[in-house]
Amino acid sequence: MSKAAFSCPLPDKRSDGRISLALGEGGRVMRQWLRERLLPLLSCEPRGTQHDAAWLPAGESGLAFTTDSFVVSPLEFPGGDIGRLAVFGTVNDLAVSGAVPRWLSLSLILEEGLPIDILDRVLSSIASAAQEADVEIVTGDTKVVPRGAADGLFITTSGIGRLTPSPPPGPGSLQPGDVLIVTGPVGRHGVAILAARESLAFEPAPESDCATLTPACVALRTAGVTIRAMRDATRGGVAAVLHEYAEACGHTMWVDEKKLPPSDVVRGVSEVLGLDPLHLACEGTMICAVPGEAADAAVMALRMVDVSREAAAIGLVRPFEGTPVVVRRSLGREQALDEPTGAPLPRIC
Repeated sequence: MSKAAFSCPLPDKRSDGRISLALGEGGRVMRQWLRERLLPLLSCEPRGTQHDAAWLPAGESGLAFTTDSFVVSPLEFPGGDIGRLAVFGTVNDLAVSGAVPRWLSLSLILEEGLPIDILDRVLSSIASAAQEADVEIVTGDTKVVPRGAADGLFITTSGIGRLTPSPPPGPGSLQPGDVLIVTGPVGRHGVAILAARESLAFEPAPESDCATLTPACVALRTAGVTIRAMRDATRGGVAAVLHEYAEACGHTMWVDEKKLPPSDVVRGVSEVLGLDPLHLACEGTMICAVPGEAADAAVMALRMVDVSREAAAIGLVRPFEGTPVVVRRSLGREQALDEPTGAPLPRIC
């Protein structure tokens, strides 16, 4: 099946010729914008295009290099803050790309008037997260901008890691019969940000799953599991990852909603607000694809690690069935799972 089957219009410009907010929420709009507009203008050949990090030649193993910016609002939320998010977000992009994260840069854009105590808490959180992820912050930069120009604090981090001997080839390698595995309950970060931003009085308060995925990736390698692809389910959640997989390989991703690890808080909030947990962001949960015969070993290995102790096989890669992603809902009905064109809530990471 041609990848062109998954093409779509590019609504990245408003009628006034300006960038729309939808472009910043990732998904197919962003992927097509990168492919058709940004990369040609830069005249560059991307490396490791099926991963969240570039693969660079260096010695025997090679390096992975990634960068990301964080503009989350609010700056602090149950389960994390912008500093913890910045460290783990960059570390996770390296880990799921088949690298062992080693070094980070840290760039801070501070808004005039940001309370010093908030900055101190965020910096302490950054130091703690870096220690937890076993990475060094080796360089950085700081700028101060006028009031109203940065919403308190923006952070940019870049990361470098050493590629493992056999990194996953990426979603283009997926084959019918491969099993899709999720490492934990989905949607926890998106729900936590939504509840904190809107001061929703849910009890207990939803907490983000913000965490490093490096131990989960190490567990799979240690168990000798063949990994086709890994991707952390951030903006757009599980649905966005499955659509990326389908676009890359030309097959259909099929998932069973009843197989998802349970999260009563996410389920409850989603039912009240009319949201689909499969569209909500995670920051410590990934989707990996493995050959069918390796699925049991993969789930067993993941469940030995705290961050992925609720790992579960949730679906299969099937020959293309006319729809990129199909979900069997809890009542047994199968339906197409659309990729969100925007996001229920912007500024989540």
